[in-house]
Amino acid sequence: MNEQQIAPVKVGETYDVAINAVGEKGDGIARVKGFVLFVPSVAKGDFVKVRVTRVLAKVGFAEVVEKLEAPPPRQSKFATIRQDELRQMEDEPTQQYEDSEDFGEGK
Repeated sequence: MNEQQIAPVKVGETYDVAINAVGEKGDGIARVKGFVLFVPSVAKGDFVKVRVTRVLAKVGFAEVVEKLEAPPPRQSKFATIRQDELRQMEDEPTQQYEDSEDFGEGK
C-alpha cells in the first residue's frame, strides 16, 4: 500500500501551521489534520506557511515558505476536505430549485 494514501497530506501541498513543540533534533513540530510534520529552522510558538516535502506512513517533513504574523485558522483534525477544496466548492454556482408545495405529486 502506498504510504501517501494513508497520510492526510501530500507532497507539494502548503498549509498555515503553528509550531507547537520542538523535537529532539531541533526541528519544529506542527500538526495538520492530526498528522505530524517536522519543520526545520523554526521555534516553538512560530506561525508559518509550510510546503510538504516528504510524507512517510506516520510523519511528514515540510519547509518554511513564509513566516506569518497571526496564528492560522483552527482546523479540525477530523476535517474531510482541504480548505482550498472548500473554497472551490463555494465558488461553483449552486443549483436553484423552484419553491413549490406539491412534493412531486404531479408527476
